Amino acid sequence: MENTPQYVAAIDVGTTKIATLLGKRTETGKVEVVDFTCSNSKGIRRGEVLNPEEASVVVKETVASLQNSTGIRFSEVFVGVAGQHINIRKSRSFINRQDADESISVDDVGKLKADMSNIPLEEGKKIIHILPRDYVVDGEPNIANPVGMIGKRLEGNFNIVVGSSDSLKRVEKCIRQAGLTIREIILEPLASSDAVLYDEEREAGVALVDIGGGTTDIAVFCDNVLVHSAVIPFGGNVITKDVKDACGLSEQVAEEVKVQFGMALANEADENKVIVIPAKIPGREAKEISFRNLANIIQARMEEIIDAILFHIENSGCADKLGSGIVITGGGSMLAHLKQLFHYRTGREVRIGLPGEHLAGDTENINEPRFATGVGLLMKGFAHIDEHQWSMHTEPVRQQPVENVEPENRNPETPATSAYPGKGFFERIRKELIGYFEDEPKSSM
Repeated sequence: MENTPQYVAAIDVGTTKIATLLGKRTETGKVEVVDFTCSNSKGIRRGEVLNPEEASVVVKETVASLQNSTGIRFSEVFVGVAGQHINIRKSRSFINRQDADESISVDDVGKLKADMSNIPLEEGKKIIHILPRDYVVDGEPNIANPVGMIGKRLEGNFNIVVGSSDSLKRVEKCIRQAGLTIREIILEPLASSDAVLYDEEREAGVALVDIGGGTTDIAVFCDNVLVHSAVIPFGGNVITKDVKDACGLSEQVAEEVKVQFGMALANEADENKVIVIPAKIPGREAKEISFRNLANIIQARMEEIIDAILFHIENSGCADKLGSGIVITGGGSMLAHLKQLFHYRTGREVRIGLPGEHLAGDTENINEPRFATGVGLLMKGFAHIDEHQWSMHTEPVRQQPVENVEPENRNPETPATSAYPGKGFFERIRKELIGYFEDEPKSSM
């Protein structure tokens, strides 16, 4: 039994994509992604499940496809949650221990945490996480782990992550209707941080910015503690809409144009190059879009998002303590030159967070910023196993084809269904181009 692999299944329910991942732990203790599937979202808006029935259909499809490809059946999953309904509150608790000569135990710390679960909340609110900030033992502050110390009075300072009960119920209903049980709901910025941040960054201070399709999530860490979390109701979709409206394109073509040719810095775009999109309607002329104009549209919106991010970083109270600067991840972070724009706009050190940095095995297909939350949910799942001595029940399944569901990493020629689709669309358009470029432009992916 000791050699039996430990598995964890996770579902990233995002605005533009729903991704289901299956992971296992290697002998070295690292997480390896066995496989994953991804499909376009339905019933989700700005990070929140609005129509559980529509969303559950997609969840069920991705789960069936993943179980078919891996031959492993599972029924319990870890699910991420995000949205503007989530906020963090500070709270404090204490206990007076009966025997001050005995070392503080894990149970003593557990009592403090249990007290936090009983704090009064407004109607319609529910606790998602209880996160310790630090502890105080007999007046000695700023203790990260009091277990093993000796003292009579033990105090704890906590961050309480609170969300809307109705929103959480819709997530639960979505997963339940897909035939699954939620093992734990996890704040998505917390999950993403596990996937892309290093302990040294959390200690020195860092702002994690996860740019998704419908929202941008911000998590600020100082001294290894999550001190602030916020959601901006803008993401990659609003940039696509800007391109669509400004250039008179369909949403699908605008998304492809953004991904394939978009840049976050207008000065880096060649003003002499154009994208020529053949007309599909008889009597209509082909559209020509300047590389420079496209970049100007994208940069203007990204600067607006970055300014909103800076506002929340200032509100965190740790703006002057971010020794590790900013880490950007999520599907929206794959825009060309976005790292440079962040640096110019914020004056801080910036890097792109890739989820493969903490994984074992072949990470080629999964090592993209858009999968940071999914990978982080797997890592949180294995941490849950260690804390609760839990093991996910799995069983083999028959290999059966799943209609209309194709894992994203199976066939590069298959039309993509994620937030950032593949290159198939423009491969077809290139064959019909009226004009061509002097040099073949590289994809921003």
